[in-house]
Amino acid sequence: MVVRIGELSRRTGVPSRMLRYYEEQGLLGALRSDNGYRCYGEAAVSRVQQIRGLLDAGLTTEIIRRILPFLEGPEGIHVHPACLTPELEGLLRGEVARIQARIDCLARNRDALLGYLAAVRPGSP
Repeated sequence: MVVRIGELSRRTGVPSRMLRYYEEQGLLGALRSDNGYRCYGEAAVSRVQQIRGLLDAGLTTEIIRRILPFLEGPEGIHVHPACLTPELEGLLRGEVARIQARIDCLARNRDALLGYLAAVRPGSP
């Protein structure tokens, strides 16, 4: 089954503008019909969901573009060992450190807010 960009947008919840951006970044491929419309195969639905998940996890489009061809399924990051070059390993380790720094910052902010609430409303969680 072939779908056009509007249908892909509707089925994935990703705006058409973002789908065009994914195409520009080399994350998503589209064929062109005789009239110039973008056409996507049925697999594009799961590919877009996978891209969204990776972006939501904090990965950059550069890293996603490099690992996307080697992912084994939409449920998680299962990179084939042949994909892991020293350069990519360095990029991924950098992403892990960046994500951990964000987690640490969020935890400090959470603790500060909980401390404030406990100070102004003793006994509240």
